[in-house]
Amino acid sequence: MKLTFCPLFSGSAGNALLVCGGDTRILIDCGMTGKQISEALASVGVLPETLNGMIITHEHSDHIKGAGIISRKYHIPIYANEPTWNAMSRSIGDIDRQNRRFFDSDADFMIGDLFIKPFLIPHDAAQPVGFHVHYGNRSVATATDMGHMLKRVYEEIRTADLVLLESNHDPQMLMDNPHYSYALKQRILGNHGHLCNEVCSKTLVKLCEAGVHHAILGHLSGENNTPKLAMDTAVETLCNAGVVLGEDMTVDMSWRDRPGNVYTIE
Repeated sequence: MKLTFCPLFSGSAGNALLVCGGDTRILIDCGMTGKQISEALASVGVLPETLNGMIITHEHSDHIKGAGIISRKYHIPIYANEPTWNAMSRSIGDIDRQNRRFFDSDADFMIGDLFIKPFLIPHDAAQPVGFHVHYGNRSVATATDMGHMLKRVYEEIRTADLVLLESNHDPQMLMDNPHYSYALKQRILGNHGHLCNEVCSKTLVKLCEAGVHHAILGHLSGENNTPKLAMDTAVETLCNAGVVLGEDMTVDMSWRDRPGNVYTIE
């Protein structure tokens, strides 16, 4: 049994993550245009019409932009909790009743061969969640769009084989950004904003100690971070903690504008 994961897009411009296990293929979020999503799927050998569903973390446009289009064009179900459905319905347009699927944020559910556990995250949305997706005894967890790292979020993701964790911004770059208002900066830095490089890196140390072997840095800001800075911060923090990279943990990057690596967990 093998579980496959690929971050098709991950960043402040749009997010879509592919998870495959057995005969089941799902997207976590669909935040780019329908054309971009279809092309990204094709680049990793997946036809959009073979998707079994899309599961939505929250209603912000960088997570739902293409969901309605993909659902209508290929007859793909969309799964979201009720507060998220209420918040995003107007943005994604009309969806066939049979493709409007609801889950409870505190209850596990199945899509085909995949067992999915949502968990609440701290973000300024209706009822935002992360996901821990299992296939057999293997699993991947995704946790982005979080203002801070909660103990209950850490406890949920610490048992995954692979974790995609938010490394959104460098606080100094954010504060020096002349294009962002003070209010927007405070939103990003707040408890319901986004996770910075340093907090992400310290969390990776704890995850490594818990037994997580593979980590991906995700949801980087295009203006307040760089891939090099995020990776350098993670590598320095992990090495200072005595982590042997490549042995104790591998750390990789997801990309804002193109699919990242395809990971197979067996």
